[in-house]
Order: sequence, then structure tokens, then C-alpha cells
Amino acid sequence: MTTVLRAGLLPALTLMFAGCATTGAPAPGDPLERWNRGVQKVNDALDRAVLRPVAVRYQRHVPRVLRTGIGNVLSHLAFPTTIANDLLQGKIVDAGADIGRFAINSTLGIGGLLDPASRIGIRRNDEDFGQTLGRWGVPAGPYLVLPLLGPSTLRDAPAMVADAQTDLRVQLDIRDEERAALGALYVVDRRASLLAADPALDAAFDRYAFIRNAWLQRREFQVRDGDVPEELPPEDFEDLEEPAEPAEPARPEDQPAPAGSSSSSTSLMPASAASATGAWR
Repeated sequence: MTTVLRAGLLPALTLMFAGCATTGAPAPGDPLERWNRGVQKVNDALDRAVLRPVAVRYQRHVPRVLRTGIGNVLSHLAFPTTIANDLLQGKIVDAGADIGRFAINSTLGIGGLLDPASRIGIRRNDEDFGQTLGRWGVPAGPYLVLPLLGPSTLRDAPAMVADAQTDLRVQLDIRDEERAALGALYVVDRRASLLAADPALDAAFDRYAFIRNAWLQRREFQVRDGDVPEELPPEDFEDLEEPAEPAEPARPEDQPAPAGSSSSSTSLMPASAASATGAWR
């Protein structure tokens, strides 16, 4: 991952600043808009050229049961981060439930390959250090789009470093090339899960503003544990990152009409809408 970042940094910055030169004044509340639009432009180009085509083939050719198992394992390895942030936020009951969930899936679930904890009704929580800072009153700060990693804020971007300390995908004692392969698999699996959100993003009049507003609203929803102001309708926070049933890309032999195009996460992906390339998020 480090090699990819270094190799792509110079051309990415060149394209980014070229894009910035044609952008007008930043919108109120978005002081980094010119930077953000330039970075998103580069991220979107990389997504269209590399990540989305790979994700489409992954979803098309890898059996769903295998993709589910891969997603389960990758999610399981990241779960200690949620447990740590449960404790940092003082959510003792949630921490106990999440420790139980991790233990059950580690044993009965064969290292997270299966998810028996969900089948017996143990809900999966999702916490990170950015949410912990937000819970204790640290403001989000300006919206920030990161190269390759996608949407974030000045509060949440540095918090990724803290999350990495408890993420087993980062901390496993394996060789660098194996860790890089694990990271690549995570990014592709994550991007494949976001393919169903592509048409909505492609239909947006202003793709950047659409992603920014949706991501910031969703993030506020996460930090507040759903306790958002009444003027913000719940549907604004629908989680586009994890559609209940991701649509399989249309194949010529299956359907005469092609399916939609490209997208979120964090992220080579346009939406990073969160983060697919979003630093293990």
C-alpha cells in the first residue's frame, strides 16, 4: 500500500492542482473545496481505470458464498477496533456484547469465516476513533478528501492512525507482501459491495456535492448513534456502503440491457462514499 501511495503521489498531485485551477471559490462551510474537488477527480479517474473494473470482475466471477466468507473474515479482523472504541466511549454494555461476538465468531465461526453471532441475535456495532473523538465533543472540522482514501474530515483523518493500532489486518505478524495482498483484497471486496450505489452517484448533478453532503450526514448519524436533529430525515442517512443485496453486474447472456456504471468508500472509489479505499474502513 505504501508503494502504491508513493508511486501515485506525484501524478496525482499534478492532476489535482490542474483541476484546482479551474474551480471557483469554495462554498461556505467547505473551505477546502478546491483541494477536495481536485483529489476527488484523481480518485474517480483511478476508480474508473482500475478499481471498478476489477471489482466488477470479482463480483461476477467469484461465487457469492466465497465473497461472503472473505468479507466476514476481513470484517472480523477489524473488529478489535470497535471493541476498543466501545470502551473509550464508555459503552460498557456494547463492549461486552462485541467481545462476546468476537469470541464466538473466532471459535464457532472458524476465525470469522462464518458469522454465528449474528444468527443468535448479537448485533454488530461499528465504532472508530473518529466517532470516539466526536462523542467527547471534538468538532469534525472541514470536510477533507484524501488521495486514494476518499471522504474524511480534519478530525477523522488522523484518527485512522489510532484505529490502525487495534486493526488486526494491519497488526498481523506477516510479511509486507502478504499484508499488501490482504489490503488489496479488502479494497476490491469493499468496492464490489458498493457497485449498487454507482447509478445514484452517476446521476447526481454535482457528484462532489452529493458525496460530500451524504457522507457528512451519514458520519454525523454514526457519531450521534442515530440521535440526529429532527430536521434531518432518517432517509438522508441510508447507508449506501452496504446495500442489503448488492446487485450482480448484468451479463450479456443474462440480460439484454447493461447495468449501471461507477461510484463510494474508502478510496480509489469515487464515493469512498466512504471508504473502500478508506484506510481499512
